[in-house]
Amino acid sequence: MRQKKLLMVVLVAALCVGFMVSALPSEKAHAKVINLKVANFFPPPSFQSKVLEEFCRDLEKRTGGQVKVDYFGGQSLLKSTAMFDGIVSGIADIGYSHVYYTPGRMAVTEAAGLPLGYASGWVASQTLNDFYQEFKPKEFDKVKVLWMNMSPNSAIATAKKPIRKLEDLKGLTIRAPGMAGEVMKALGATPAPTPMMEVYDAISKGVIDGEASNFETLFAFKFAEVVKYSTSIWQINHPYPFYLVMNKNSYKKLPPDIKAIFDKLVGEYKERYILMWNAIDFVGKAFGKKKGVEFIELPPSELPKWQVAVIPVIDDYVKTMVGKGYSEAEVRGWVKFLRERSDFWTKKQISLRIPSAVGPPEIKPEALIIK
Repeated sequence: MRQKKLLMVVLVAALCVGFMVSALPSEKAHAKVINLKVANFFPPPSFQSKVLEEFCRDLEKRTGGQVKVDYFGGQSLLKSTAMFDGIVSGIADIGYSHVYYTPGRMAVTEAAGLPLGYASGWVASQTLNDFYQEFKPKEFDKVKVLWMNMSPNSAIATAKKPIRKLEDLKGLTIRAPGMAGEVMKALGATPAPTPMMEVYDAISKGVIDGEASNFETLFAFKFAEVVKYSTSIWQINHPYPFYLVMNKNSYKKLPPDIKAIFDKLVGEYKERYILMWNAIDFVGKAFGKKKGVEFIELPPSELPKWQVAVIPVIDDYVKTMVGKGYSEAEVRGWVKFLRERSDFWTKKQISLRIPSAVGPPEIKPEALIIK
């Protein structure tokens, strides 16, 4: 009898425990959903916008819906000039922009945009990420840097006057912010820091004569509809440094398991984004040809004049940074590092057979065809 009572007590206790356990909410089923806002100034149809949105959707998928992302392209949440502050303040959790939209604020990183003649957008992007990892500029201390990249090889697009020699730039007003503006000034043009979203109308109305960027903007911002010429100046390539950054608190709040998924995804998309930027020049050039844009390459006899003309841009940058408290040796060391890594990644691109639309013969498609 006593054993039966004891058995009954054990059974009742087991049933109670089982009921209590089954009544507890499942951790996975009831885990708090993490909501993130991602902002990008590029228009939604652009590849820069589409790939970043794919990153957002992939993050949702890999976390099983535990992370929900609201994506805002085309400056719908934050304008390009307000992106960095918007991430720091938490208006958006993640944002994409480039350093010249806040001139002087990211002065150390601006060194990457000097006219150093990077062989391609892929080479420049890998070099920029190396530069950030090596020197960790304090200008990014308020955010979590996810990745950086550079635009493709430099080109000047004009509406009425073709640029075939250095003297052709005199008297022209060319859209070029930040370091690109300094390069245009050294080449004899008048730089204008026109916001990118206003450039199309400014060219079509004759407010400016053209813009200094690369082939990809002919498609991404439809400049091929308002310009007639695009001159490649990759030999003094001075690309735009871009960044994807995250609010530090937003990153810290990610649970360990989610953070591991997030970090892995960032690593994958960093390389994908760099390859996309390198390849987009092909799309821009094809779109330009379709619209009747004439593509011009500088003859060898012209190159020395252009290369000599931009030397003062590098020297002036060094002087400016010395004025900010850095030693000349330190700043020259940044430039030396950039040149060395550029050479390293150029060789790597050739060995990996990654083609570019314009640049040294070794990275052009025709040189990579296996015969």
